[in-house]
Amino acid sequence: MSLDLESLACLAGSNGCLPRILSIMSSRYRVVDLFAGCGGLSAGFRQSGLFTPVGAVEADAYAAATYAENFGADHITQGDIAAWVDGDLPEADVVVGGPPCQGFSNLGSKREDDDRNHLWEHYVTALVKIQPKVFLLENVDGFLHSRQFVALQRLVRYGRLRSYRLDFEVVRATDFGSAQLRKRAIIIGTRKDIGQIEVPRKRRPADEWRTLKEALDGVPTSIPEDHIDLPERDIVERYGLQMAGPYRSDELHVTRYYSQLSKDRFDEIPYGGSRMDLPDHLKAPCWRKHTTGSRDVMGRLRWEHPSVTIRCEFYKPEKGRYLHPDEDRALTPYEAALIQGFPDDFRWWGPKYEIARQIGNAVPVELAEALARRIGAGLARN
Repeated sequence: MSLDLESLACLAGSNGCLPRILSIMSSRYRVVDLFAGCGGLSAGFRQSGLFTPVGAVEADAYAAATYAENFGADHITQGDIAAWVDGDLPEADVVVGGPPCQGFSNLGSKREDDDRNHLWEHYVTALVKIQPKVFLLENVDGFLHSRQFVALQRLVRYGRLRSYRLDFEVVRATDFGSAQLRKRAIIIGTRKDIGQIEVPRKRRPADEWRTLKEALDGVPTSIPEDHIDLPERDIVERYGLQMAGPYRSDELHVTRYYSQLSKDRFDEIPYGGSRMDLPDHLKAPCWRKHTTGSRDVMGRLRWEHPSVTIRCEFYKPEKGRYLHPDEDRALTPYEAALIQGFPDDFRWWGPKYEIARQIGNAVPVELAEALARRIGAGLARN
């Protein structure tokens, strides 16, 4: 593993720092992942070499099966987090998680009374019971402007989380090695008996961002039109559902059926173009009426730029800029997984579109690893 700059400087100055650095290198902090999904955060924390997952909870059976396949079935609970927090919880140094964000997502209705907004309260209950040294909460950038965040700040000032201090920032995944323009609100809570750990605030210039070409280097671009199904697997029961798997990431390079209208539209969209470039006879009636905004709809990606945010329906070009730069098709699940930072040998459970949802809901692995290294370095200083 690589050392952070502070540790390297310490080593250069010697003065008895070597034992401490060796200790840093061998440390394995315990992490619990709430609302774990397929394990994007856990993948980054494990990849840092500093953390071992010791607990996780996820409601979705397909995502829980994927998590169990990659991180171990011994410590994940599939089910309602409300029931999970009522039980005996594992000891951990760090708790991470991203409560569902649809209630205040920029793509949603932004209803403040959405029941999913209150799931973060179970996250708080877990913190109170586990009492980790550090917690990490990630969400859409709109979370920092929600009443839920205001309530969280009150809990830190006067309530059940008053033993913690907060640092928070909206970060870009591209600043941490991801080939994806994805913004996330990151909140780090540090227990007051240790030094404050801050959200990393690095800003890479655009010409240093990792590009789509780099992320998909070596991936075949051409796919036969009839190559739409995942490889055959036995159907087995996982968490009460019959499902197929596991599939390696590199087995997900499959396309989908497109109507002739879709094919005709794709053929007309130039490199970097979008629905705006279509002739009127190929535009949907609503597109003819709206000549401004939504310029990413039916958009074609550019090799020399990062991808747009990978969402759950990246396989639908009408949902955003998800057309392949050269081919007349949307991104495949394999390509989306690579853009999210998952390796070829990551293993997935479920039908094709359930796997796509897991990929879109994940935290980019490169961002998760950068956060893990920042938190690990902060813990090592205490």
